Amino acid sequence: MKTLVVVDVQNDFCPGGALAVAEGHRVVPYINRIRGRFDMVIFTQDWHPPDHASFASNHRGRDIYEVIDLHGQPQTLWPDHCVQETRGAEFHPELDIRTDDSIFRKGQLREVDSYSGFMDNDRTHQTGLADYLKEKGVDGIDVVGLATDYCVKFTVLDARDLGLRVSVHREGCRAVNIKPGDGDRAFQEMAAAGADIV
Repeated sequence: MKTLVVVDVQNDFCPGGALAVAEGHRVVPYINRIRGRFDMVIFTQDWHPPDHASFASNHRGRDIYEVIDLHGQPQTLWPDHCVQETRGAEFHPELDIRTDDSIFRKGQLREVDSYSGFMDNDRTHQTGLADYLKEKGVDGIDVVGLATDYCVKFTVLDARDLGLRVSVHREGCRAVNIKPGDGDRAFQEMAAAGADIV
């Protein structure tokens, strides 16, 4: 079953959003154009509580993009984004989402971030996506979305760890690029893990 996984194409990651990715909105026409090639389309959605531990605003004296130790793991501090039940957490309004598409939410636990569509960063709490794909007999996925250097990359790396074949569509991704070149390095890392970059 040909399966497309669309990662976090939400208002806050698009121009004008709280954590805008440069040209993030440009992935939308591409995704809409290719989705008809797939038997199943799955969306992941960042869905944070307002007091989420990854938000710089919840750490007095800390700056956005500063990296701290959070429960023994490095944690980049982000602007408040994709807060549950806000417009920023909604999918881009032009994204073609249909009633039979599945949505998997992540980042809902206050004390742990979640880049991957499969599990939180502590590698303990799963979203249910892995079990869903297994139940459907899916052995390979195509991945697009935001952002290349974080949620797309970690979703792809987890998919490879699970033994899935993965193709990443470069045209359907955009990067945060906190450091110049982060997006290109993410594609290299995904390719090194065995993903096809198309």
